[in-house]
Amino acid sequence: MRLTMNFDSGLASVQRQLAKLSGQQAKQAYAEGLNDAGFRVRREWQREMGDQFDRPTAYILKSVYVRKATPERLSVDIEPTYFGGKGVDPQKILQAQEFGGPRRDKRSEMALRRIGILPAGYQTAIPATPFPGSDDGRGNVRGSFLVRLLSYFQALGEQGYRANMTDRSKARLHKGTKGREGVRFFVAYGRLRGGPTQHLAPGIWAATGTQGGIVRPVLMFVRNATYEARISRERVADRADVQPYIERRIRYRIRKAVGE
Repeated sequence: MRLTMNFDSGLASVQRQLAKLSGQQAKQAYAEGLNDAGFRVRREWQREMGDQFDRPTAYILKSVYVRKATPERLSVDIEPTYFGGKGVDPQKILQAQEFGGPRRDKRSEMALRRIGILPAGYQTAIPATPFPGSDDGRGNVRGSFLVRLLSYFQALGEQGYRANMTDRSKARLHKGTKGREGVRFFVAYGRLRGGPTQHLAPGIWAATGTQGGIVRPVLMFVRNATYEARISRERVADRADVQPYIERRIRYRIRKAVGE
């Protein structure tokens, strides 16, 4: 979202003060007023995400970045911004939420599909009751747990092949320790492929307890998800009352620059 300065309205009441400023001082006041509005829109955008999403992560909320106006560039941009790292580009996430459409595969899903575990036309979802230690409390799989799961199934790519679990590492995981029960992960396809696990829903499961007697879901295989349009820039702009707010803040910034 971009906010720009409208020089045709909102300044009549401060013409006397404006005449006392140099051109550069006036532009500085305009830029500061635009930036005030930009941060107001940012707060409303974050509020919109909080209203529409189920427990949005801090990563997504903080991704809404304000590219501030300057005296030389009298416009301010407010948009999700990717700063690099291992996270998914917030623009891709929010674009799907704004316009709707199919959810893109996660990197973990592409890895599981590459080695033949995840069937075509399916994606993954965390079960209603997460496997202990697997979720981040916001409905997502913890990154460290997901890496361990991919490592267990030898799904890490060429750059990470050294991190894939060896047979010896798997044996230790199966056995457990005094402070941690053993666990064995396995894939079930339910009625998709039949076999001895056809009574289980498609997904990755864990067997724990004595001789693996406790079986719990870890990551379910579900049909490719399609997002409904949920985020509305127009609703954000309306709630922020953008143009009147810009005019009020620019008038304030001009009076402050003059010292009145």
